[in-house]
Amino acid sequence: MTDLAKDLDSLDDAVAAAAFRRLVRHLRHRDDAQNVDLMGLAGFCRNCLSDWVQEADGTLSKDAARAVVYGMPYAQWKAEHQAEASPEQLQRMAESVAKNA
Repeated sequence: MTDLAKDLDSLDDAVAAAAFRRLVRHLRHRDDAQNVDLMGLAGFCRNCLSDWVQEADGTLSKDAARAVVYGMPYAQWKAEHQAEASPEQLQRMAESVAKNA
């Protein structure tokens, strides 16, 4: 284990939880940041984050975990905030996601 991983693993749970909540609030506020762009830049998006929440919790449904991250039902968020992805966005996303393997 690297020193960085050790430091991350020893991070206080309250600090980690506060940082997670701030990240989710930021993503809720920045509804202009499209998931396809997040995927293209960072290789993860709100859906990934909700999948991680669902996995960590072990009891939440996919819809419930998405509502935690989106602050509303996913279908509502998509209808209100999600734009059609361009071919360029989809290409960047594909290239970025390939780096996750």
